[in-house]
Amino acid sequence: MRPKFKLMGAVKTWLVIYPSITLFLLLFGKQLSPLPLYQRTFILSSILVPWMLFAGVPALDFIISLFPFKKIKK
Repeated sequence: MRPKFKLMGAVKTWLVIYPSITLFLLLFGKQLSPLPLYQRTFILSSILVPWMLFAGVPALDFIISLFPFKKIKK
């Protein structure tokens, strides 16, 4: 895989996961705070990884596709 595609994948992942984690912790942080760290991490990852893979990144890809970008020739 070319470095440009790896970088774009990393940026898209970050653009989905950072706000998702922030919102999740804002909404459920107090309820999860009594739990040990490993349980909070498990709950957070078991909800946010599927969200990112099946909804977040595809939604971001759709939004990006709405904007016309110039194709860069090789």
